[in-house]
Amino acid sequence: MKFGIDRLLADPELLGALKGKRVALVAHPASVTESLTHSLDALVAAGVNVTSAFGPQHGLKGDKQDNMVETQDELDPRYNIPIFSLYGRVRRPTGQMMSSADVFLFDLQDLGCRIYTFVTTLLYLLEEAAKHGKEVWVLDRPNPAGRPVEGTMLVPGQESFVGAAPMPMRHGLTLGEMGHWFIAHFGLDVAYRVVAMDGWKPDGEGHGWPTSRIWINPSPNAASINMARCYAGTVMIEGATVSEGRGTTRPLEVLFGAPDIDADAVLAEMRRLAPEWLAGTRLRECWFEPTFHKHSGKLCNALMIHAEGSHYDHHAFKPWRLQALAFKAIRRLYPTYDLWRDFPYEYELDRLAIDVINGGPGLREWVDDSEASPHDLDTAAAHDEAAWIADVRQYLLY
Repeated sequence: MKFGIDRLLADPELLGALKGKRVALVAHPASVTESLTHSLDALVAAGVNVTSAFGPQHGLKGDKQDNMVETQDELDPRYNIPIFSLYGRVRRPTGQMMSSADVFLFDLQDLGCRIYTFVTTLLYLLEEAAKHGKEVWVLDRPNPAGRPVEGTMLVPGQESFVGAAPMPMRHGLTLGEMGHWFIAHFGLDVAYRVVAMDGWKPDGEGHGWPTSRIWINPSPNAASINMARCYAGTVMIEGATVSEGRGTTRPLEVLFGAPDIDADAVLAEMRRLAPEWLAGTRLRECWFEPTFHKHSGKLCNALMIHAEGSHYDHHAFKPWRLQALAFKAIRRLYPTYDLWRDFPYEYELDRLAIDVINGGPGLREWVDDSEASPHDLDTAAAHDEAAWIADVRQYLLY
């Protein structure tokens, strides 16, 4: 199979369409060809006139570890072209940045989750391209979480850099497909093209990520396919005081970690509340001591998620519900636990991080309401999931 970048480089007609044009590349460390050549190097070697490059959150090099750690603009020492940061003094391309090219090639590996900021970066680029009369090509890549859709819809008025538009947490689209939906939803007049993958089967072997391709971290903590599958749930821990495993070798692959919570007791309570929400994966009690971030230097009891191997059922696994259930179990066992983290999150200063992450207060209110049942959350989510699936069906390319 071929990703978008590989198809572009192998197709004289596609390369010919770029001839005589100034080209910008939006990329990160996972923007590589099948031979693991970085897309910037491969495009220049193919004779494409690359006049600028852009790095999203975590930077073109992917060296920035945490949220709200900014990257500065720089000059590429090899090609002597500007590298603009879309996670520094601005997160939306400026007019000066847009003037650096005629065609913008967007080649970012995504995780298929609303909060993963590359999807918002795509929307901002499309909006600015529409204003400035530029072309945008998405060099499409797989959604490693596959087609399953999960979570409640972002509430209108709750938009942020981790909530671009009314979509559920796990959206089930590739970024090429998402671009088509953005253009239709926001009524954008922009020259848009998807260089589609050849041979990608969302429900084939690998359940989204082709087993023939090497996984490269698109961001520092996206270290495995297991993380990519779990992320639509575990990312919510960023809004909680318990640890998501940052400061360990398996970040965002645990339901929680804390020095003052009994993980085995939480698991028993989860099984009592909604055993069906534990389907499709295996949870394992573990221990870790973060070297940085939350609970640094303290021994934490945790539940590790294994959405892999013989334990994994792609269509039964529901990471968003699983994480919500873990929060609910913690709240029931520890009613006064200071669970929600109050701090500036992705430049949102007036809302709790957990509400920013979920695109509204609904999940937090469900966790904190002692009378609310798993059925209540399931009903709300199922309604939104069905609406989203019906809305985006026409934009599916694979």
